[in-house]
Amino acid sequence: MSPLLYYALPALSSYVMLSIFFLRRPRLLHTPWVSAFCPRLGAHRGGSGERLENTMEAMENAMAQRADLLELDCQLTRDGVVVVSHDKNLSRQSGVNRDVGSLDFEELPLYKEELEVYFSPGHFARGSDRHMVRLEDMFRRFPRTPMSVEVKEQNEELICKIAGLVRHYERDEITIWASGKSSVMKKCKAANPNMPTAFTKSRGFWVLLLYYLGLLPFISIPERFLISFLPTIINRTYFPFSCSGLNQLAAVVSKWLIMRKSLIQHLEQRGVQVVFWCLNEESDFEVAFRLGATGIITDYPTALRRYLDNHGPPALAS
Repeated sequence: MSPLLYYALPALSSYVMLSIFFLRRPRLLHTPWVSAFCPRLGAHRGGSGERLENTMEAMENAMAQRADLLELDCQLTRDGVVVVSHDKNLSRQSGVNRDVGSLDFEELPLYKEELEVYFSPGHFARGSDRHMVRLEDMFRRFPRTPMSVEVKEQNEELICKIAGLVRHYERDEITIWASGKSSVMKKCKAANPNMPTAFTKSRGFWVLLLYYLGLLPFISIPERFLISFLPTIINRTYFPFSCSGLNQLAAVVSKWLIMRKSLIQHLEQRGVQVVFWCLNEESDFEVAFRLGATGIITDYPTALRRYLDNHGPPALAS
């Protein structure tokens, strides 16, 4: 055996054993985050499979099912009103080919009478309420209900107004900053650093890399929520690519990378709550909770409430 291997092999073995030891016992190195709420049942766009998405009626329906979290996206109107809307352009939602930012709040069109449920292709939601709502109206109507607010673009005025509303209604601890882009998240945290944050896409990939390198137990994690898609829905209800072959490949690769119980348990023990979206079938509920997830975001809050009531509360990582 060469002198290099003589020293390298024991050192590598020690590193691997140390990494595994602290992966299973992260609280020996880190004080876990303490969350103000536990989001077992999250309503995607207010529960867009049961009522028209992001309407007050959808939110009311979700709260009737004792939702722990309302998931929503925000846009800014021309006259500076923060509205709850997933899309920047109104074509899909209202049939009007205008951007939200090109209209005043009072000019916003009604939603269509029915909308296809994005994560349940071929299924449509209807409702009597077709009005877009202001974020402020949501905060007033549900003052102590946790919400995840996603910002998709670098709109500093939008970000600052959301931050200001959260402060005004004293919701810092129960309103999550969410964005897929790290550049946007940086501005969100600067606007209101007291709000908990969710992982961006790049930060999520970084955590996976650290996990497989064995470094994750030794790195601090500022985020308090990992809100991720569940790989089992790819090529079934979620089609990120237009090519079927790419969707099949993404399903296999992401399932192998993400669905690691030891990773989820490690995050949970550090106070990082893992929430999978957007799950609309009982078989997916089962998979998520067996992996150790804190909760699920769904288009069908009634179905998830039924599942939770029938199966009891999922066990939390200890």
